[in-house]
Amino acid sequence: MSGSTEQLGTKISGAKDLGGVVRAMKALAASSVGQYERAVEALDDYLRTVELGLIACLHGDGQGIRTDTVKPQHAPQIGAVIFGSDQGLVGSFNEVIVEFSLQALRALPGKVNRVWVVGERAKTLLNETGSTPARGLEVPGSLDAITPLVGQILLELQAARQKGEIWEVHVFHNHPKPSSAYEPVARRLLPLDAVWEGKLRATPWPTKMPPQVIDGDASALPAFIQDYLFVVLFQACAESLASENASRLASMQRAEKSIDGMLDDLNRKFHRLRQEGIDEELFDVIAGFEALTNNKSHGKSGTVTSS
Repeated sequence: MSGSTEQLGTKISGAKDLGGVVRAMKALAASSVGQYERAVEALDDYLRTVELGLIACLHGDGQGIRTDTVKPQHAPQIGAVIFGSDQGLVGSFNEVIVEFSLQALRALPGKVNRVWVVGERAKTLLNETGSTPARGLEVPGSLDAITPLVGQILLELQAARQKGEIWEVHVFHNHPKPSSAYEPVARRLLPLDAVWEGKLRATPWPTKMPPQVIDGDASALPAFIQDYLFVVLFQACAESLASENASRLASMQRAEKSIDGMLDDLNRKFHRLRQEGIDEELFDVIAGFEALTNNKSHGKSGTVTSS
């Protein structure tokens, strides 16, 4: 009996330790979700500033936004950027975005020539499908690490477009939703949408004074375009990280609930075994007392008879 209670005690101790780890990971995931969501909100304001710069250039000399390098004569060569995860404990986070990306890419009229995948687990899943080999990139571990990652992606995209390897570029990532949920979304990054450009051109300047672009529109426009592309990719990465941590938070909540239920069961078994052990000891004491009492009674009765 003592061996059983000791084993249960060890299991209870281990479950409590695991529960402590899960609660720590849960708190970290919750903190990260808020951090990345605030970054996305802040980027909305910056994106508005960049768009105002583009509007100022478009209202200047009427030059259009051109980001094409060598436009294909037939079906366009396609590049894709997919944001996934390096770590586990995120449920079906990587499976969802990889399956969504593949379905969207298959529906496009063109050939997928280059794929950049942020996250080793997502890259592994993508390569298992036998599709275009993916260029793997490490998931940034903080907000500060997003900037160099996005800069690297933009440089490689620009180089691939200049070589004529790709023309269209599509971005895929998970977008956070309320209640620790997410959904996969897609966006064409390049070439820039003509409808979007038309809306910018038709947008009136917010003040009565017309804008003036220092050094002219020709030099400012490419810089604003690069800023726009940077913000779009940064937002995609930050939203993916927010979704990843939201998924991890949900997993930790389920794990915490499961551990609490397991601890309840183990504690009930432990107390039941202890009570059974106590009852057995009491029964032994009572049985010993009764045996001792009976022996004394027999001894007294035998003495009286002999006299």
